[in-house]
Amino acid sequence: MAVASSRVTPIDGGVTSPRGFRAAGIHCGIKSQAPDLALVVADRPAAAAGMFTQIATRAAPVVLNEAKLRAAGRAQAVVINSGNANACVGARGYDDARAMTAAVAVALGIDEALVLGASTGVIGRPLPVDRIVAAVPALVAALGSDSAAAARAIMTTDAFPKTAAARVDVGDGTITIGGMAKGAGMIHPDMATMIAVIATDAALDPAVLRAALRGAVDRTFNCISVDGDTSTSDSVFVLASGAAGLVPIAPDGERYQAFLAGLTDVAARLATLIVRDGEGATRVVEVRVTGARSDADARLAARTIMTSLLVKTMFHGAELNWGRLVAAAGRSGAAVDPDRIAVAIGEHWVVEGGVGRPERYPLAEPLLRAPEVRVTVDLGLGEGRYTGWTSDLGEAYVRINSGYLT
Repeated sequence: MAVASSRVTPIDGGVTSPRGFRAAGIHCGIKSQAPDLALVVADRPAAAAGMFTQIATRAAPVVLNEAKLRAAGRAQAVVINSGNANACVGARGYDDARAMTAAVAVALGIDEALVLGASTGVIGRPLPVDRIVAAVPALVAALGSDSAAAARAIMTTDAFPKTAAARVDVGDGTITIGGMAKGAGMIHPDMATMIAVIATDAALDPAVLRAALRGAVDRTFNCISVDGDTSTSDSVFVLASGAAGLVPIAPDGERYQAFLAGLTDVAARLATLIVRDGEGATRVVEVRVTGARSDADARLAARTIMTSLLVKTMFHGAELNWGRLVAAAGRSGAAVDPDRIAVAIGEHWVVEGGVGRPERYPLAEPLLRAPEVRVTVDLGLGEGRYTGWTSDLGEAYVRINSGYLT
């Protein structure tokens, strides 16, 4: 999921790569041993924006974060626990979410309105908030420039931490964008059981930052699917400290486009890592739908293909059962003419005019065994297009999720 821009230079790093940010991650006792409490802090109040899950059963921290960001558009800290989603536990969830952010505010000596909070993990169990509150002083004491511990502390079924960073030439100087994310299962467009925190030392008005985040998320986090499920806690935060010392980025022009490209690059790399870490996944699949009557139709077809269990198990077995791709497109609700459909694996068109081309199968079949696969379904009806990313689905996914509570 590369984002090409001559002004963006990917670098090794994470959420503390931009100037003016520190992070920490510790074990507070929600999990038996692994780190489970993370904190990202800006040196001063920063412009802030967020995008959140769209489902009705949203976790308490999501509701509170939306209210805070809507009221002020500024934040200075994000505290995240893993192992418990603080969701579907009634009014207690809101009290516990407030206690968590209030404890961080006291320890940092800042206004509680500037602290955002997130929780991820098992749904329906009360949050052991006393353990979190007791651990906050140690969490604050651990703040530093290394974000590795924070990236590990937000993991649930993740196999590895996910970080990305980039430097961006905005014309009058260079700004840095860095982030961390978690997610491996319950991943689908319109957010998923993922949490991401992105930081930048650029200066932006909160409204401009919101618009940039929306544009970046629509091209990245909202284009991935592991299993077609979303969750209660999905959140993406972005904080802009202005510590680079440059003039604020206006809502249009070359400086804004450069910033948007950098933000999208970091989000894209984090999103790709989430798909690569899909529970039990062995390969990442890029699904392109072209030739649709509209972009909306292309999106319908692509998302149906990406979430089809038959398609995903086909990729797991590396079988060229292209009929599953065509069938998924046909039931998607998009306009489809079976006599115009074409399908390609990589550069090899194995279906043209709705008919298979067996002589090309031997060229395409080896590509299905690669760790990264690209599939194109051309509907032959117009100019609409959409690209999404998904993973295969095998026995390991069932094993992980049939024993999630144990």
